[in-house]
Amino acid sequence: MRCPQCGFDSTPQAAFCSRCGARMTEPKPATVREYAIVIIRRSPWFYARSLIAGGFLTIVGITLVFKGPQTGNLGLLAIVLGLLFWASVPLVHRSVSWQVTSDRLIEQRGLLATRRREVELSDIRSIEVARRLGQRLTGLGDVIVASAASVDYVIRITDVYDPEGVAETVRKARLKRLA
Repeated sequence: MRCPQCGFDSTPQAAFCSRCGARMTEPKPATVREYAIVIIRRSPWFYARSLIAGGFLTIVGITLVFKGPQTGNLGLLAIVLGLLFWASVPLVHRSVSWQVTSDRLIEQRGLLATRRREVELSDIRSIEVARRLGQRLTGLGDVIVASAASVDYVIRITDVYDPEGVAETVRKARLKRLA
């Protein structure tokens, strides 16, 4: 079998390359392709603070505008800030996503400049669910996926609805991948 990293020919039964130590993988048949299982985004509850702050600033701004000309400029500034808070919610919502495919867990962050991190499902070491008090009240939680490739390589799926269900989806995809 040929090493995918260094090209060294090693024994067909080898799990790792004897020259560079890379994992030896069986070539996939052409008919087997990677497919998406689920795309995960943050819950709308995550944005409640921004929506409430935007609403509060807008109401305060409207109140200041109607009080008189001496507070009118401050009121307009508060209204603009409130509208900016509301406008930022859809942008921030689209900026972070996680995708579970048949082979990988992919984290993508950013709108214009993006950062993408991937973990092979077969390399997942552990899956944890963490829920703070505020998250428990709204049904949210964090799913922490640790990779076996590196101790500090972790993907945090934050503030998602039904974190146990998300963790179970990743577990099932991992088991299916290992089978």
